[in-house]
Amino acid sequence: MNAPQDDDLVPVSVRLGQVVPPDDPEDWTQPLTWAAAAGMLAAPAVAVAWLVVAAPAQAQRPEPGTWVLAVALATGAALTGATQQGALRAATATIAAGLFGALASVIVGLITAGERQVGSFSPTLAHAFVAAVAGLAGAVAAAPLAARLASAGSRVPRILGPAAVGVGVSLLVVPLLFAR
Repeated sequence: MNAPQDDDLVPVSVRLGQVVPPDDPEDWTQPLTWAAAAGMLAAPAVAVAWLVVAAPAQAQRPEPGTWVLAVALATGAALTGATQQGALRAATATIAAGLFGALASVIVGLITAGERQVGSFSPTLAHAFVAAVAGLAGAVAAAPLAARLASAGSRVPRILGPAAVGVGVSLLVVPLLFAR
């Protein structure tokens, strides 16, 4: 037998038979939701533009697109982290956006690889992978600063500080990954 429900614990809308969705502060009409989405999609968009328009022909050294893709990933992750309130959420969003951007960029590199090579990566996949790793390293480096600045009143330092750290680390990691 079912126990009677306590009317104080059940919302009025449910008691009346109408379930009303709660107000969602992060719906798609809010500018911060668009900023978070733009941050997560910045690197995949750059990867599509670069690898479709001017795909790299060799994989021995970084090309300008490699640097731009790594910087876009780190900057986009910092932008996404800056949209969050609270230190833990800012750090988590920064790393999660970096992971998403890195994975999507590698998938774009895989899809745009025209040839399949045995024993080595195609140039598009190699550059996408290197840029993804470098950008993700930048996002991970930016996460602690994003957490530290999460309570800043202005969004400008919340974006610029972590983005500067992320870009700096990304620019240092790209040549390390091409070094033999």
